[in-house]
Amino acid sequence: MKLTADLINSSPSYINTLKDRELSLRGHRIPLLENLGASKDLNDTIDLTDNDLTHLTNLPRLPRLRRLLLARNRIAHIAPPPALANAVPNLTTLVLTSNTIGSLDEIDNLSELKKLAYLTLIDNPVTRKENYRLYVIAKVPSVRILDFQKVKQSEREEARSLYGGHDEEEDGSGEEDEDMS
Repeated sequence: MKLTADLINSSPSYINTLKDRELSLRGHRIPLLENLGASKDLNDTIDLTDNDLTHLTNLPRLPRLRRLLLARNRIAHIAPPPALANAVPNLTTLVLTSNTIGSLDEIDNLSELKKLAYLTLIDNPVTRKENYRLYVIAKVPSVRILDFQKVKQSEREEARSLYGGHDEEEDGSGEEDEDMS
């Protein structure tokens, strides 16, 4: 089914348990992200779980959006910087569980999401790559919870030593993570 303005306007929009305005576009077999501008940036969360998306691209500017739920699609590609960061500058949560992301290069495309704190990539081929977790921590320094596990200060240090990266002051992770190791 094509993602049209009519589908967006007729889909359920409600206050979720986090007290966020959520637009539910689950299970429509949507193949492309298009026409999301019709949502008029009125939502904190957009749920596109259980569709047929293959690319996380073509998002309009949605500064209010903080949570994007994309589990159980076929996403293999993520828009290169700065497209995603410009479209969703306040994104804090990205759920990409059970997709087909297979390359660490796709993780690089999340690097400019400065507020991304919660990232889930479980059941993607990329999670089986050597040093996957450390690579993500190095490339997306704002992440605090990766695949439902807290990022420890010791992991940040190891990621920095393996891949370089940001100083603690830059990624905002210094003090809050020390007690997590």
